[in-house]
Amino acid sequence: MSKGRICEVFRSPRREGMYLYVDKAEGLARVPEHLLTAFGTPESALVLHLKAERKLARADAAEVLAALEDPGFYLQMPPVLDEQTQNDEGRQSC
Repeated sequence: MSKGRICEVFRSPRREGMYLYVDKAEGLARVPEHLLTAFGTPESALVLHLKAERKLARADAAEVLAALEDPGFYLQMPPVLDEQTQNDEGRQSC
């Protein structure tokens, strides 16, 4: 079993479903300024002890941990809806 890291997850106020994972000790220091500008003011969503074995809803924990090493953050994008789902949602919202 891996040791893991303490990870802080931030949500984007600009885009539903977009999250930024960083090492809690480093904070946002390694996130490029242009990404933070596009992301919006990060809102802390949760802090967790992340291990490679941990199940995450929409990300692979081992991949997140590798990204925390280099480049120092992991950006989780919103899920992409297929065309049929988008069409169905459009009809439901009318």
